[in-house]
Amino acid sequence: MITTTLTLLLLSLGFCNGRLQENYIDDFEETEEVELFAKPSKYGSLWPLPQKVQISEVSFKLSSSSFRIVDSKQSSAGASCSLLQDAYRRYIEYMFGGGKRQQLNKGKRAGPSEVTELQVWITSPDSECDGYPSVSSDESYELTVDQPYAVLKAPKVWGALHGLETFSQLVYEDQYGAKNINSTSINDFPRFAHRGILLDTSRHFVSIKVILANLEVMAWNKINVFHWHIVDDPSFPYLSRTFPQLSQKGAFQPYTHVYTPADVKMVIEFARLRGIRVVPEFDTPGHTQSWGKGQPDLLTPCYSGSKPSGTFGPVNPILNTTYEFMTQFFKEISTVFPDAYVHLGGDEVDFSCWKSNPDIQKFMEQQGFGQDYKKLESFYIQKLLDIVTTTRKGYLIWQEVFDNGVKLKPDTVVHVWIGGGSNEEMSRVTAAGYTTILSAPWYLDYISYGQDWQKYYKAEPLGFNGNQQQYQNEMAMITSSGYKTLLSTPWYLNRITYGQDWQGHYKADPQDFKGTEAQKKLVIGGEACLWGEYVDATNLTPRLWPRASAVAERLWSAKDVTDINDAYNRLNAHRCRMVDRGIPAQPLFYGFCPHEYKGI
Repeated sequence: MITTTLTLLLLSLGFCNGRLQENYIDDFEETEEVELFAKPSKYGSLWPLPQKVQISEVSFKLSSSSFRIVDSKQSSAGASCSLLQDAYRRYIEYMFGGGKRQQLNKGKRAGPSEVTELQVWITSPDSECDGYPSVSSDESYELTVDQPYAVLKAPKVWGALHGLETFSQLVYEDQYGAKNINSTSINDFPRFAHRGILLDTSRHFVSIKVILANLEVMAWNKINVFHWHIVDDPSFPYLSRTFPQLSQKGAFQPYTHVYTPADVKMVIEFARLRGIRVVPEFDTPGHTQSWGKGQPDLLTPCYSGSKPSGTFGPVNPILNTTYEFMTQFFKEISTVFPDAYVHLGGDEVDFSCWKSNPDIQKFMEQQGFGQDYKKLESFYIQKLLDIVTTTRKGYLIWQEVFDNGVKLKPDTVVHVWIGGGSNEEMSRVTAAGYTTILSAPWYLDYISYGQDWQKYYKAEPLGFNGNQQQYQNEMAMITSSGYKTLLSTPWYLNRITYGQDWQGHYKADPQDFKGTEAQKKLVIGGEACLWGEYVDATNLTPRLWPRASAVAERLWSAKDVTDINDAYNRLNAHRCRMVDRGIPAQPLFYGFCPHEYKGI
């Protein structure tokens, strides 16, 4: 828990708290849980649930000695498509396991009918086998399971990858250990194009092995974006070819706790082979303490009175050298990361250091900014956006950039992570353990016609809900301005609580706000975030899974897929499948898995 001396936070003045939401250790208000009943779902263990699915009671056998995954004769992707060939081998292994389990199955009776092949048919002339997934990729597929073979049709390889996962989820063991699959018809596609997970590798270093393992699990959950929050205040583990001193001086350890160019290339290719985009985040001007260790004069010197205090604040926005550095750095980033987008952050800029610096005070006066340091922040952000635009990259930004009125390109994606209004702020501050006082509703310099004293009288410092979420208002404002947006507010998975908190994650919906259909279409999806204050390789995977799976279904499946009891039973089975595949996904509740996790 957070311990602190009495700290007065004047909400009217604003504050920077190091991403309060990510510093929560436990929920301040218990989430109401639905009492669930364990029983098999009619959809088996399918997760996320396909858009349209029909499963009959007619079952077929699958034999590890004879079953094959092959390219259809009509497919535009053949033996030269290594992406699919690699996937075929992976899914044969997932379905039948190693040699020991295959030997057990060889002696079993095949039964009256057997599925001997899954034929994969890529229908578009360009399969995109050698390309990278994008926000506009076609991820749809059709799957038909019948005797003597099953057919998986998809316009592009990305849909085929999802279809392979779905096929593997249809396979089950009978009481003798033999593999079976029922006659099935599926027509499937994602509800949202952007279904992401953010991992923070700055607050604790996360090894490449752990990152790759979680990319694998993302593919099992049809998550298609790895938001790599690769650097932040604590450390700079990205090894830049252009500025190697950034990690040499800014990483926890410059030789063991860095991501080399080869490491980054490996992550990107491993993700590509699973239909996952890698979107890096380099957050500025705040969250940059580690940058300053290796790049002199990048950060703002803070002052105590008339003398430098020896500490540094955000990026210095008034120096030409700052923008020269950013131009070279993001030119490198644009060549290293092939995705069309880069996340530029822009959140939680602490103005106190800027306010203390006499050079910045003089610059503010020259620019006519007065004492409005949001204008200075916008000045910097606008210059940065112009720099990134020259690299022909699109960008994502945290919502504060939009809130502060920065001029944005029409294709900007605004990432929502907090709510809005004084009630929400009160909730966040008190949840972090700080003492607070309220001024937001009592600005008496704001005058209006009529008896405005009444609204002052009605305002209540304790009139907030400890679990209030006002992100809906933010989503409505952003989309009404014509910008695309994605949501993370209800999906901060570093926040943990006793009980089945996955239910709250499952119930949240990115389109749950008041707006037109046109506005709703601007919501491209969402991300589950796992910030790293209390997370490293030892606990990352079980904390993430299967809680992130709840978010995955919300972002993939139809909007009306809301049966929490059916979800519990399918998710429980899906969790056991992840355990069987070697992932230490934590349990939903008491129970057991047919194949328990056996440890490292």
